[in-house]
This record gives sequence, structure tokens and C-alpha cells, in this order.
Amino acid sequence: MKRRVEVEGCNNFRDLGGYPASGGRSVRWRVLFRADALHHLTPRGVVQLRDDLGIEHVVDLRSSGEIRMDGRGRLEDEPLRIEHLPLFDGDVSEEDRRAADDMTLGDRYYLMLRFAGDPIARIFESLAAATAPAVFHCAAGKDRTGVISAVLLGALGVPDEFIVADYAASREGLDAIVERLMQSEGYREMFSALPPDTLHAEPETMITLLDRVRREWGSMGGYLESIGVDAAAQDALSRRLVA
Repeated sequence: MKRRVEVEGCNNFRDLGGYPASGGRSVRWRVLFRADALHHLTPRGVVQLRDDLGIEHVVDLRSSGEIRMDGRGRLEDEPLRIEHLPLFDGDVSEEDRRAADDMTLGDRYYLMLRFAGDPIARIFESLAAATAPAVFHCAAGKDRTGVISAVLLGALGVPDEFIVADYAASREGLDAIVERLMQSEGYREMFSALPPDTLHAEPETMITLLDRVRREWGSMGGYLESIGVDAAAQDALSRRLVA
């Protein structure tokens, strides 16, 4: 199995299968995927997603503003279950923008966990309950998608080094991702207000996040419990994704 999946229109579409999980098991292939910008899928890309991969469940992590700006593309007319579950869904204040200037990217990922607990719990429960292959995505498939990937893989007992490697794999397609985002006036304005490391996917960023999770909650399972995802829901995800 290849982790990076060629889906026309995407630059960062990957399978989360194959990683070692708790109990000497591994994450199933071709059940859960992470991606960027599904609204850019070409007609062939839609066929690949729907027919070749059998995906029936899409979780869109973008904000309402991003969807108004870019839409859902060709997926809008597909008979798929599309859930809009944004981590943040409002305007960022100037005060918050200035505060972000003093934060590393790892710090900002930590704040996602701290302040987006409710949507993260809904995303987790949605993917745990899915009955067909599923994909979750944002615009770049790196930041919001990367944090959700870390939460899911950590909950399944995937060792840190694999979670870090999964995050850093976004570097392979990052130039193409950034080039496409910068063609949008909305994203150019957004990134102009963020520190330069926003456009990177360095291993140290995810290492920082995982270290803070361990210090604050003990484990990713402990974090999930703190936001209301109980052991039964975590077991449901494990039964679905681990063999």
C-alpha cells in the first residue's frame, strides 16, 4: 500500500493506514484518509475518491468563511455525507492576531486543542461512527488536518515518532499547496497576518505539541476524555480502524 494517494486536484491526500498501534496491531489501510482542498477535485479526482477509494463520508474542517469563498467544488453534487465541522468559525480579532505573532506553530496547535475541544470531540465521534471509508480535510491538509490526525493516531496508540513523521510528510507537497493558496486573495490576506513558520511542517512542531499533550493530559486518550470523548467512543474508533 502507498500512503500518498494520487487524487487529481489534491496535493496532500494520504492514507492513515499501516501505522503500528497499541497491542501489537496496526491501523487499517484504506479506511481513513487525510487531505487538502477537496473543493479543487477535478472530475477524475471525484471518481477516484468516490469509486476507487470508496469514500462516502467527508468531514470539512474549513470555516464557514472559507466555504463561502471557495465552495465545495464538484463534491457539492455528489451523493456523499459531507459534514462541516470547523475547528474555528469566526473572525480573528486584531488582539488575537498580535498575540499569535509571539507564538510558535506548535503553540498555536496546542491552543487548537485547548479552545476547540467541542468541535474536536464531534469530529472524533463522527469518524468513529462512520460505516464506510472517510476523509477529513482543510485547505492545506497540514494544520487543522494535521492536528486532527495527531489526535486520532495518538488515541489509537500510534507511537509519537510515526505521528511526527505523518505530520512532516506534508512537506513533500507544501510548495504546490502554498502556491495554490497564494492565488486566493482571501488566503494571501490570512497568511500575511501569521508568522512565517505557518507555512512550514517541521517535525519539531509536532514534537512540541505531543510533549505539551503529555504534560497536560498524560496522553491523547486523556485529552479526549477531558473534552468529553469517553472510553466507549475511543474503543469504537479502535474497533473501526485497528486490526
